[in-house]
Amino acid sequence: MEVKVLDINGKETGRSVQLADSVFAIEPNKHAIYLDVKQYLANQRQGTHKAKERAEVAGSTRKIKKQKGTGTARAGSAKSPVFKGGGTIFGPRPRNYSFKLNKALKRLARKSAFTIKAQESNLVVIEDFTFDVPNTKNFINVLKALGLENKKSLFVLGESNKNVYLSSRNLKRASVVTSSELNTYGILNTNSLVLTEGSVEVIVENLSK
Repeated sequence: MEVKVLDINGKETGRSVQLADSVFAIEPNKHAIYLDVKQYLANQRQGTHKAKERAEVAGSTRKIKKQKGTGTARAGSAKSPVFKGGGTIFGPRPRNYSFKLNKALKRLARKSAFTIKAQESNLVVIEDFTFDVPNTKNFINVLKALGLENKKSLFVLGESNKNVYLSSRNLKRASVVTSSELNTYGILNTNSLVLTEGSVEVIVENLSK
């Protein structure tokens, strides 16, 4: 598919790029997307949750009442989970939530995500740009020119650009990443995906391996 290239003022440059059908026009695989997003979110979990069990609760282990003749259930120490302040039964323990997926499936998921964005017309290609110094105001002007000031947007650069990244860092609805940092969750969790000319070639190359 062919897409017109815009400048940072939102105007057509007269150029266009050919987006490879093998990346931007495949049959989306929703299950691959589900697995890749699930893995991404699972990897964000710290897994440091912990509840004290009866062996870890502070307190006496003395038997609190005699075994028989009270007319109530038998009871051991005050640390028993059935008493207030006692241990937790089968409480959460620290664990690692991450799991592995093969590279082919992750590539398929990213291709599917790109295809969905292209089908929804939420994909924009702009010329490569930079700023002389980090300047949030300049980045906001770019967003306004592209009509994205009130939308959640993700800018994808071909290579790292510190000034552009720092210019966007304080903005709640805009993010900047390089093509090598892209993931399925990031692509889908945005209203508009903005690719620079330099990033298109890198994306196609990475996903065609």
